[in-house]
Amino acid sequence: MLGLTPDFLLSAYAIGMFPMANDYHDATIHWIEPRRRGIIPLDGFHVPRSLGKALRRGRFQFRTDADFPAVIRACAEPTPDRPRTWLNPELIELYVDLHRRGHAHSVETWQDGRLVGGLYGVKLGGAFFGESMFSRVTDASKAALVELVARLRASGFVLLDTQFITEHLQRFGAIEISRVEYMNRLRRALPLVARFPTEPYPFWPSLVGGGTEPRSGAASGGGSKGSAHSITQTS
Repeated sequence: MLGLTPDFLLSAYAIGMFPMANDYHDATIHWIEPRRRGIIPLDGFHVPRSLGKALRRGRFQFRTDADFPAVIRACAEPTPDRPRTWLNPELIELYVDLHRRGHAHSVETWQDGRLVGGLYGVKLGGAFFGESMFSRVTDASKAALVELVARLRASGFVLLDTQFITEHLQRFGAIEISRVEYMNRLRRALPLVARFPTEPYPFWPSLVGGGTEPRSGAASGGGSKGSAHSITQTS
């Protein structure tokens, strides 16, 4: 699509749409507006017991926005379970540009100095649109999801959009809602002012025990697609 800009992309999210390509080598971008939408209610998030144990053992370290381009490139890599990606070069560059402007963020899972998993998404008001995730070791992307939710809860976000759901995401509390209900939630979220927290300390203990939920700025009233859309791909 000629003339696609970061501002246009943000405008699409604000009306409930998101982009996809059929494959990395396909230049065509499709705009998706599902009839049924996947979300994770932030007050109903559930951490599986085994994952909570892995986090408490200190297997992972977490960073935010330390290497956003590396995260999105990893999300675009083919895997045995996902041989095709919905991210093409134009979309990758657009999301990197959104990140430079402060509208897209990554939560990264590190182990022994290596980036082993993570996710990224788009922030608008009090909504976070989870876009894609990747994992190179067991539980790395799941751990990033827990860290993301803890940060969103601590910062006054009210909507975590997963776009679609899988049986796997349902273990974390994901539900499917109608387009009408989704748009109502989105309209309530967009006017809020919520700062995505990038503090270096971990937020996950607020969800699995062993810590007090940090508060990095509450929201106030004010002025990441099909099976290929890989926020649903966790390992």
